[in-house]
Amino acid sequence: MKLSAQEEYGLRCLLYMARHGEAGSHSIPEISKAEGLSVPNVAKLMRILRMGGLVSSVRGQAGGYRLARPGDQITVSEVMAILGGQFYSPHFCNRHSGLERTCTHSQDCSLRTLWSSVQAALDAILTKTTLRDLLLPEGEMKALVGSMLVPVAKLGRHSEAQVQ
Repeated sequence: MKLSAQEEYGLRCLLYMARHGEAGSHSIPEISKAEGLSVPNVAKLMRILRMGGLVSSVRGQAGGYRLARPGDQITVSEVMAILGGQFYSPHFCNRHSGLERTCTHSQDCSLRTLWSSVQAALDAILTKTTLRDLLLPEGEMKALVGSMLVPVAKLGRHSEAQVQ
């Protein structure tokens, strides 16, 4: 499981905007320099984020981009959906059926169960985490995420004693 550069860099651009004035306007070169990203890449990301409704463009001398809503109203889940989509979706099996028209495991698939459970765990955290939360110091953020985790039921029939 990997995050794409687009997802990572898009989140960094939004965090820069949230950190340096949610209501203020931020230029592409300003964001580019601060985040160590190329101007064309930031321009592309801002276009995607604008089309997704997370930022708005400001014309004029002090133009640029600003967050469309306060940082505490933009969830990481929203950002990820706009920049790259979910880790796992129900359509995954249709796209990865191998040489067959449908997956040979379409009736009974432990992989589908695993990936949909991972997606549910991600959703449980990402839908509760906002841009403003991501501005917390790392230790506080770690505690916040830890409080969102729920105990996961053990998979399989092996007890800890059997596994050791």
